[in-house]
Amino acid sequence: MDAAEAEKQTAGRRFAWPWFLVAVLVYLGIIQGLGQLIGVDTSSSDSRFPTTESLVRNALIPIGASIVFVAALVTWLGWWGVVLRYRVPVRRWVRWVPVSMLLASLVAMNYGHLGDQSGSLVVCLLLLGLFVGVGEELMFRGVGVHVFKRAGLSEGKVALWSSVIFGLAHVSNAIGQGAQAILQALVVCTSGYFFYLCLRVGGVILLPMLVHGLWDTSLFSSMIGAEPAVYPGAVLLVVLQVALIVVLVRRRRNVSPTRTPTSPV
Repeated sequence: MDAAEAEKQTAGRRFAWPWFLVAVLVYLGIIQGLGQLIGVDTSSSDSRFPTTESLVRNALIPIGASIVFVAALVTWLGWWGVVLRYRVPVRRWVRWVPVSMLLASLVAMNYGHLGDQSGSLVVCLLLLGLFVGVGEELMFRGVGVHVFKRAGLSEGKVALWSSVIFGLAHVSNAIGQGAQAILQALVVCTSGYFFYLCLRVGGVILLPMLVHGLWDTSLFSSMIGAEPAVYPGAVLLVVLQVALIVVLVRRRRNVSPTRTPTSPV
């Protein structure tokens, strides 16, 4: 890293990792608090979002408010320059992580079920994917990654802790989903690492935002409407997640390029 890049990485306000944890709690409080305050009761339905109103009030408005909070935080920190770009070299094979996730999301989308829903519900689902991608990536791969990077952690530990906190944040879903949120948190930890690799591959936060948003849209494509549908294509997402875990466990030490003796530190 040259002097100009090093100076850019340390520009803006200092923000220690304990304060990041506080920011995450506020972020989650906005989502869960607004959801409880203005949300629609869907306990009588098998669907998380049986109507357009339930999707808007239970998800879009709370997540939209959380995006405003994170954007305000990044602005206050003066970190937009580093949050939007993350120039850390990565081996070419890692490019298959975002490529495979994008392809799997498109294939696993339940187009038939979406075709049976109202146009407004489908549009709101697309907005939900966009909001989740933007909000969660801005918070965890944007602010989170840079908090740990500035704390002097190695790239591997930056990936680890930003992904662990990302997964633990989803335990808050237990408010509405019960104990299954614990399992979800474990799975989401691995997803957080995949999105981190997407950030490394793209060099800009827009790529993990896109991958994350499309991935979640595909997951939710069978869950909206009054009668959620079972779609065999969704198994592809599970298979890919397991395959990526296996590959990355085996090749975790081969993510970053090998430095030569003459390479700058």
